[in-house]
Amino acid sequence: MWKNPLNETACQMSPLGDSAIVLTFGNGIEYSIHKKIKLFMELLEEEPFAGFVECVPAFTNLTVFYEPFVIYNTHKQSDEAISPYHVVRSILEEKLLDLMEDKKLSHRTVTIPVCYGGEYGPDLEYVARYHDLTTDEVIHIHSTGEYLIYMIGFAPGFPFLGGLSEDIATPRRSSPRMTIPAGAVGIAGKQTGVYPISTPGGWQLIGQTPAKLFLPNVNPPSLLQAGDMVKFQPISEQEYKEMKGG
Repeated sequence: MWKNPLNETACQMSPLGDSAIVLTFGNGIEYSIHKKIKLFMELLEEEPFAGFVECVPAFTNLTVFYEPFVIYNTHKQSDEAISPYHVVRSILEEKLLDLMEDKKLSHRTVTIPVCYGGEYGPDLEYVARYHDLTTDEVIHIHSTGEYLIYMIGFAPGFPFLGGLSEDIATPRRSSPRMTIPAGAVGIAGKQTGVYPISTPGGWQLIGQTPAKLFLPNVNPPSLLQAGDMVKFQPISEQEYKEMKGG
């Protein structure tokens, strides 16, 4: 366990194969942990070390990928063998000392239009019954929330969103669907998310968006990124068809 002598920042470092290292900053889905991950990711991307490839954030950790051959050639001083992992670990420990936890974290806000209920949200009525609410109340609660993207995963461009109200948090389906259409908006426990591509899944589907979240021919291919804030905007079926057609 690495600990910063100047503050309370601590993280567990461990190798992932021979070309990556995982930095774990905590054990829960918490904003304070997300903030450390995001700030350190920004620090590495703004000041990359020789051999740095990329960072991949998750709920509680940040995976740093590097080129072992570049690390080895950059840091060897003699014919004595060196460990690229230990070199990168030392570099990261030094950079962690520069992590400014009091720095404000900026968030891009993305509004996603959603057509709720009916054929677009086949589980909306179930979610309403589960909480003894009307479908309009579920839509209001879901669409007035503001959600932080903690990570992108499961499928290309799939955002795991935190901040769902306890009033509509609903367990996953007991039997997952074999096919869920791209754009489906769902709830699973205390999280909500959007399926960017057609895939199997067990989330409770409450609506669908005409927006495309995964764009394979664009760089980056994901419309959403970890650290973004998401808002959902209710639209009518007619508006959905017009946006989808466009």
